[in-house]
Amino acid sequence: MYLLGIDLGTSSIKVAVVDVATQKNIATAQYPEEETAIKSLQSGWAEQSPDEWWQNVQQAILKLKATGLFDPKEIKAIGVAYQMHGLVVVDKDQNVLRDSIIWCDSRAIELGNSAFEAIGEEKSLKHLLNSPGNFTASKLAWVKANEPEIYNRIDKIMLPGDFIAMKLTEEITTSISALSEGIFWDFENHEISKDVMDYYGISGSLIPQVKPLFSEHGYLKADIAASLGLSANIPVAYKSGDQPNNALSLNVLKPGEVAATAGTSGVIYGVSNNLTYDKQSRVNTFAHVTYSEEKKHTGVLLCINGTGSMYRWAKYNFAPQSTYTELNNLALKAPIGSNGLKVLPFGNGAERMLNNKYTGAQLLGIDLNLHNQSDIFRAVQEGIAFSFRYGLDIMRENGMKPKVIRAGRANLFLSDVFAQTFVDVTGIPVELYENDGSIGAALGAGIGAGIFKSAEEAFSNHEVIKTLIPQHSAAYEPIYQDWKKILEKQLAIG
Repeated sequence: MYLLGIDLGTSSIKVAVVDVATQKNIATAQYPEEETAIKSLQSGWAEQSPDEWWQNVQQAILKLKATGLFDPKEIKAIGVAYQMHGLVVVDKDQNVLRDSIIWCDSRAIELGNSAFEAIGEEKSLKHLLNSPGNFTASKLAWVKANEPEIYNRIDKIMLPGDFIAMKLTEEITTSISALSEGIFWDFENHEISKDVMDYYGISGSLIPQVKPLFSEHGYLKADIAASLGLSANIPVAYKSGDQPNNALSLNVLKPGEVAATAGTSGVIYGVSNNLTYDKQSRVNTFAHVTYSEEKKHTGVLLCINGTGSMYRWAKYNFAPQSTYTELNNLALKAPIGSNGLKVLPFGNGAERMLNNKYTGAQLLGIDLNLHNQSDIFRAVQEGIAFSFRYGLDIMRENGMKPKVIRAGRANLFLSDVFAQTFVDVTGIPVELYENDGSIGAALGAGIGAGIFKSAEEAFSNHEVIKTLIPQHSAAYEPIYQDWKKILEKQLAIG
């Protein structure tokens, strides 16, 4: 018996098949091989095509099936993880009306700020745990204000994962966790926020049916099943944003546990049993996968837009023919501190942890007679690690004090330089695991379909593959403080 997990990322689609008996990954695939482009029609805008996502999902599943490592007819449930905060809009025939305005798009910031002021900062934070900011509700308000002909044709709005589940099943559903990440959920009143809906003039009819996150969100259509070589009527039994799902995949389910990821964006995500919030909305709080009216488990999320995207930019511009493994080996040749070269990696939209300011990515202190590729790629990785430390200190201000952080051995955590710098500069040990988002989505499907009796059973074979402990914290501290001064000077100028 197998479970299929789909992870809709910004760069590509990853899919995995997990064996129910062992909870181990049997096969994985990724599509496309080259990273999916982000359309930027204006500075600060970021869009992708939902229909392209769907084509890529199908190609990834066919590629997975072609491995021949499992019997596709034995897949019993499907789970979907997805890039958070994106807006997908469809008409009554489930046709996409415009490209998705994705998570790193900055166009709705001022709309969100106006909503924050109009609703009242104290009331917003108490009820929404966040400013409406640049999240899905504000993106929808932008469409309403700027594209009324499209807005008037909308039948339902969705997060990206809801869209993929719709294409698989023809059913449109959502969850409290999804609504909270869109800033549609009132935690105090345990309902869709009247304040947000009324202020933006959004009809409740646009919101899909709300179902438990771990539940059956529809069944695989016969024609789709036939085209993918799967059995018809498999339940889509789990849908989650990528960061709560990443936490699930690392068995971060209880208050006090913390996960990190460093893909296109970078995230530290800690579970709390309080309805906590940051007064400046530099870090954000959403309903965790284990949230319920009785157990108000929330995820406190620090997001850095420019992590893997910064590394990708450096690769394409300084060593386009090299692999990431080769770049990681190059970075090892440079000393701690990259011979004084410093990088601010904030070039992928306004950063919430910087109070929605946009500094642009910066490469600082270049010595034309000293610095080379090794220094550049180490400085990029160090700058990304420093941005994690800067955000973690904000989380510490808000009561999150992790003693250990769990991370999947993927993306930037595949780099020895980045992983060790992260540990050294934060001063917190990191446990590395093999699980990734697609494996987490598969295991989540097993929970949602009742194949596993509990999350604990789903992760009963969860094993640490490596633990990293701080080794060079004293050497990094003054380098980090210099980097922080440069950043704060840039923020003051901005």
